[in-house]
Parts: sequence; structure tokens; C-alpha cells
Amino acid sequence: MKGIEAKAVIGTNSWGSKAYGKVLRGSYVEDSIIIEAMREAENKGLMIYDLARDYGLGKAQKMIGEFGTENIILSAKFTPMKHYKKNCVRRSFEKDLADFKRESIEIYWLHLPTDIEEHLAEMIELYKEGRIGHIGVSNFDLDECRLAKEILDKEGIPLYGVQNHYSLISREWEKNGLLDWCRENGISFWAWAVLEEGMLTDPRVKTKFSLMKFFMDRQKRKMRELYKVMIAVANRHDITVPQVAEAYCANKGVVPVCGCRKPKQVSELAEAVQIKLTEEEIRRLEQAADSSNAKVMGHDMFRILVPKKRRK
Repeated sequence: MKGIEAKAVIGTNSWGSKAYGKVLRGSYVEDSIIIEAMREAENKGLMIYDLARDYGLGKAQKMIGEFGTENIILSAKFTPMKHYKKNCVRRSFEKDLADFKRESIEIYWLHLPTDIEEHLAEMIELYKEGRIGHIGVSNFDLDECRLAKEILDKEGIPLYGVQNHYSLISREWEKNGLLDWCRENGISFWAWAVLEEGMLTDPRVKTKFSLMKFFMDRQKRKMRELYKVMIAVANRHDITVPQVAEAYCANKGVVPVCGCRKPKQVSELAEAVQIKLTEEEIRRLEQAADSSNAKVMGHDMFRILVPKKRRK
């Protein structure tokens, strides 16, 4: 498969059942609207969709399989919740193909740094069979990324990308050197939770109650100065506040993965990654973000799901 250059990616973690949408996200979007959003994505040249078996409480992959995956690029994941067992990756991969009604997947990620060598070995087999186009890792720290690259290098396979939590208010991977390492090695860095589940949206826009909103509202009160800067930048470029957060990532060389359920969200994402922020705007945004001291989902929040290493 040819190389894939991503500017922005459509996330699907917000897709799901009516109950899931209303309780967790505050609203449910009909399948017909999501299909319209997919058409808009094709019109805007956003062809990559990011999925995992647990997204939408297990429904997202089946939804996209029903909607049709012929003309899109699929980014999917193997999530190791336990220690490695022989053929575990292959079995999960086959289930993914069944969901997608596909015979191959363009990008496949090892979702957690559990038994890295063993899990990557099975992914390498699938790559050599032509069933995976590119291999990436997700929620890995710098040392784990180096190990993954070393394993793949021995097989003559490039590490396509790293997919981690990153946003204007969560820049640990930039501060600890992982982002620079990716740039130096030509490895794409994808960011999930770019909008921090709604924290980096316009505070002036009223939203319905949801579990996400309940947990985030206390932190949002700490971000008044950051919101002022984001609103000023948005006004200067004639864009929305969420687009500022998306544009910030793009200007840092980071690929934003954003949950899009509506055509408007897709068109705004496509526009945002084309916006050129000034160095002064970036400096002011970062300064306000750092001074807010807002606590968000930790950049390594999923480490708790990684089982302890086996004793040798």
C-alpha cells in the first residue's frame, strides 16, 4: 500500500447507540446525519477514519461497515487488555475485517504497550501478508516507541505513526521529547482528545447535560484567560473556538483526530488545519494554557490498563 499523508483524521469514538450518545455525549446523532458527514469528508478530502473495537461501546466499527468503507482509509487498532496469547492479534484482526466488510486495513495500531515484541510480531506477519498497509503504536512513551521502531526496522518495516493524547492543554509528549523524536524519524504523530472532550470549545455556547460535561465543567472555570485568548485568535482568523484548538495542533506538526458526527464539524476540521497561526498567537495560547493549571485526562491515562510485566 502507498504512503498515507494525514492532515486530519475523522474520529469515531463519539459514534454509537442512542443511549451512549445522550448519556455520555449529551446528544444522539442519527445515522443518516453521520452518513452526510462522511459525504462531506469525502468532498473535503478527509478520507481517514480512526476506529477501535471499544469505540461507541463496540458499535462504531459495525456502523462504518454498514455505511460503506470502499472509498475511505481505515485506521484500526488491536487493544491488548491482557498479556499476549498466541494468535490473539490475528483473531482480533479477523473480527475487525468482518466489521468493516474488508479484506485489508490501511493502518493498524498496537493500542497499548503490552508485550510489545510478541504483539508486534503478529502484526508484522499480517503486514507481510499484505493485509495491513502500515503499522503504528498508540499510548506509547518514548522508550517504548524506540523499541517498536527497532523491532520493525529489523524487518525492514517503517513505523508509520504514534497516536497519543495531545492538545493545547496537554503537551507532555512535546515537553519530554517524543514529538521531536517523531519529527526526526519521519514518523507521523496523531493526537486524540484534541478538544479535550469539549473543554476546548466555546464556553459561550450552551450545551446539554452529559457525563463528559459534568466532569469537565469544574476545570473549565480555571480556563477563563485561555478562553479569552482563544476567542481573540478565533475572531482574528474568522473561525470558531474549537477550530483554534484544531489549528494549533496542525501548526505544531500534529495530526488532529477529531470526533465528527455532523457535516459542519467535518467542514470546520478541514478548514482549521489550513489556518496559519502566527508565532505570537501560538506563544500566547501556550502561555495562557500553562497558567490555567486545568487538570485534564492524563497524557498517559491508559497506563493503568497495561498489565505488569511478566517475571522472566
